[in-house]
Amino acid sequence: MIEIRFAGFGGQGIIRSGIIVGKAASIYDGGFATMSQTFGPEARGGACSSQLVVSDEKILYPYVVGTDFLMVMSQEACDKFEPEVKDDGLLIIDEDLVKPKTKKRVISIPATRFAEQLGNRIFANVVMLGFVTATTGVASLEGMEKAIPSLVPERFVDKNLKAFYKGYEFGQKMKK
Repeated sequence: MIEIRFAGFGGQGIIRSGIIVGKAASIYDGGFATMSQTFGPEARGGACSSQLVVSDEKILYPYVVGTDFLMVMSQEACDKFEPEVKDDGLLIIDEDLVKPKTKKRVISIPATRFAEQLGNRIFANVVMLGFVTATTGVASLEGMEKAIPSLVPERFVDKNLKAFYKGYEFGQKMKK
């Protein structure tokens, strides 16, 4: 079982990130997943997070108890949720937005910068998802390739996939 938290501000695609990975891991990879979400009352800009539990077996408790990895896209979210990361867990950050103050293992990607190079910073979360897929294996490449088009607006599928592959390639290089 893998317990994941995605965190940042409303409008960064944090909730959608949890939905995409959950769908890839469960429907397309044949596992099980549960997701819950929290967000502030603001429409955009408020703190938000999604919790995802992924397993090869049925999930009896649907909430994250100890975070195996935290994908974080804001400093506030990092400060709030980093203490929940297990000692052997992983903090995955957008290095342009987050400066962690931890002794836990951290890997980083310039996701916002990559998204801007692709034309719009709104795709930073999908760049992060490519990186997460390559570095954690929580969902397969094939599962993510199927989940993304089914969960983003049709007119943005190509741009989202391009952003995903950018993050995935960066993650693959980092692993070597």
